[in-house]
Amino acid sequence: MNISTFNNFFKQYRLHFFIWGIYIIYEVFILGLSSSKFRPVGVYILIYTTNIVLFYSHAFLLNKILEGKPSRFKAIKIPLLIIFIIGGYILFSFGLGVIFIKLGFIKSTRPMNLDHDFIMACLFRAIYYTGFSTGYVYLVTSFKERKKVEQLERQSLVTQIEKQTLENDLVQSQNNFLRSQINPHFLFNTLNFIYNDARKKAPMAADAIMNLSEMMRYALKRPEASELVPLSEEIEQIEHLINLHKLRTANLLNVELEINGDLFGLRFPPLIMLTLVENIFKHGNIAHSTQPAIISVDYHGNHLSIKTINMVNDVKSKKIESHHVGIENIEKRLNNFYKDNFEFKYYTDQQNRYITEINVTVVNLMANLNIN
Repeated sequence: MNISTFNNFFKQYRLHFFIWGIYIIYEVFILGLSSSKFRPVGVYILIYTTNIVLFYSHAFLLNKILEGKPSRFKAIKIPLLIIFIIGGYILFSFGLGVIFIKLGFIKSTRPMNLDHDFIMACLFRAIYYTGFSTGYVYLVTSFKERKKVEQLERQSLVTQIEKQTLENDLVQSQNNFLRSQINPHFLFNTLNFIYNDARKKAPMAADAIMNLSEMMRYALKRPEASELVPLSEEIEQIEHLINLHKLRTANLLNVELEINGDLFGLRFPPLIMLTLVENIFKHGNIAHSTQPAIISVDYHGNHLSIKTINMVNDVKSKKIESHHVGIENIEKRLNNFYKDNFEFKYYTDQQNRYITEINVTVVNLMANLNIN
């Protein structure tokens, strides 16, 4: 491998190197210092070599199964893969350990044995990293689906396909990319296992896992594009999204969520508010010390007002033009549901703040019920 090939490889997978580096430093030094126990370097090399090989081997094989042609045996292949991966991990760890001892990388006064303690330790690590690998495949699959959706959106603007048909197809695609081919029960059980394990060692990571799990559960049960959803559920997901970003940035965000009025029974098109909030995190300056990003929802007398305010990010690559594809899609969807009975504005004010405003007259289903 020449230098150019290595540089390209490093650029492509630099995020992987960074995350593994942080994780290994955390486990080796932070946990080592807290427990005052450090193992020989050879042991750490053995452990993380086998763990990384398991992670990417499982991800590669699982991705092959998911991308394969649908068949009645597909549901059986995933459990068989997990059994195969765990068995292979135990044997690989044992074999590599024997080699390390013979080469002198690990000093041991007794030979390595494939006993009960060794197998149980390997089994725990195998399940742990298989769960992480499964989540990684799910996220990569979701990102790929999202790229397909964005490509469909660009094509729609050029070809001018019939408005109603195009709208339904695009919105349905946006919802579909959140659904994974992985069995949801297996995925959530895996996330629950990781959460329970992380809760004791890393409470912040556990909170992030819980917020992510709730957002994934919400995405997987989304209705068809032509349906409305409770606005309160959408706001819950926004709270999860804000919590995730606060955990990611060590609570350095300056974001305020303001809710005025009784939203019980109020329904609204799905993913519109989430798109606006995602745009704030993606394109706005959300760490400004004096100008917080504001997400405001106000409902009184069947009049719903949704407003977002954020400072414009000064970085050139995140200028306000990058909002437009999502913004134009929001305007189409509002028009599809409310025709001319809505107002949608977006602009930059003199304080360099990007502002979006949605005003619409809506129907609160609970207010129309006759309760005696």
